[in-house]
Amino acid sequence: MTTHGPLLVGTLSAEPGGKTRGTLPADLGTLTADIPLTLVNGTHPGPRVLITAGVHGGEFSGIDAATRLAALLEPDEVHGQVVICPVANPPAVYQGRLGISPLDGVNINRVFPGDPEGGPTERLAAWLFSHLVDGADAYVDLHSGGIDEVLKNFVGYRLTGDPDLDAKTADMAGALGIEDVIFGTNADGGNSHAAAARQGVPAILVETGQLGERDADAARRLVDGLYGVLGRLGVLETKPQDDTAVRAWVWAAGVVSEATGLWYPEFGAGDDVTQGQLLGRVIDPADGTEHKVHAPAAGRIFYGMRGLTVAPGAELAAIAAPAPLDPGH
Repeated sequence: MTTHGPLLVGTLSAEPGGKTRGTLPADLGTLTADIPLTLVNGTHPGPRVLITAGVHGGEFSGIDAATRLAALLEPDEVHGQVVICPVANPPAVYQGRLGISPLDGVNINRVFPGDPEGGPTERLAAWLFSHLVDGADAYVDLHSGGIDEVLKNFVGYRLTGDPDLDAKTADMAGALGIEDVIFGTNADGGNSHAAAARQGVPAILVETGQLGERDADAARRLVDGLYGVLGRLGVLETKPQDDTAVRAWVWAAGVVSEATGLWYPEFGAGDDVTQGQLLGRVIDPADGTEHKVHAPAAGRIFYGMRGLTVAPGAELAAIAAPAPLDPGH
C-alpha cells in the first residue's frame, strides 16, 4: 500500500513532510495509560511501517533503540510513513520488570489482538491493534531478554501459508543483520507478530540483549538493523546492506518447570543440546528434594531462565532446531 496523505493516529497527526511526537491515552477500563508515539510522514509516498518496543517490562535494548530511531528519522528522507511506539505497555515497563503487567498479572504478548471489553491488558492489546497495527504495511516488534533471561539474538516470524506474505516477512527478517532467524510453522497464538500475520501484515519479532542489560552499543547496532529493514521496504534510500548469511531454525521445544523451588541451570544461551540431556535441577529449599530437568528435543537453546526462584509453568528454556529449508525464498 502506498500512502501520501496525512498520518493520523488517534488525535495525533503528521502532514506529509511532518514529524509529530506525543502521547495518546489508552482507556484500560480501570485506568488510562499514556502511549508515547512518534509519527514520521515522509515527503515521498511509500508504505506505512510500525515499530513497537516495551511490550514487556525489563526489556531495555528495544526501548532504547526505538527511542533513538524516533529522534533520528526525518521526513525528508522517508518514503511513506513510520510510526514508532517505544513503550507499548507503560504499566509493565514503568511499574514492573517482568513479562506480566502489574495491573492484572497478564502477559500482553499472549492475548493479541486483545479484547476491548476485557481486562486492562486485553484492552491495551486491542488498543494497540486498532490504533497502530491496523493500517500498517509492515510491523517490527522489538524485544529483549528480560532481567532473569539469557538470550542469543534472533529474529522470529510465523509462516502463514500465503507465499507472498511469507516471502516479504522472510525478506524483512533477513535485512536486520542478525544471523539466526527462527520461524514458527503457523501463525497461531497471542503474540503480537503472529496476530498481525493473521491479519495479512508482514511482521517480525526481534530479540536482542539479555538479563535486562542496557548496552548503548547494542542499541546502536539495533538501530542500524532497523535502518536495514526500512531500506529493504523502500522507506529509506539507504545503501542496501550485504545480506547476513542467515541460519534458519524452527522452534523444537519449550521447557517449563514442573516444580516450585530454586533453579540451577547447566546451560548457556546458544548452547547445543541433545535430546535427554540434563539442563539443570530445581531444588526444593525446604527439604532439598531435587527435580532434574532434561531437554525434550535436540537443538540450540536461544533463551533460558537465569532467575533463581521458579514456580510450576515457569519457562526454563526454549530450543530451536535447524530448519529443513529457508521458507519464503
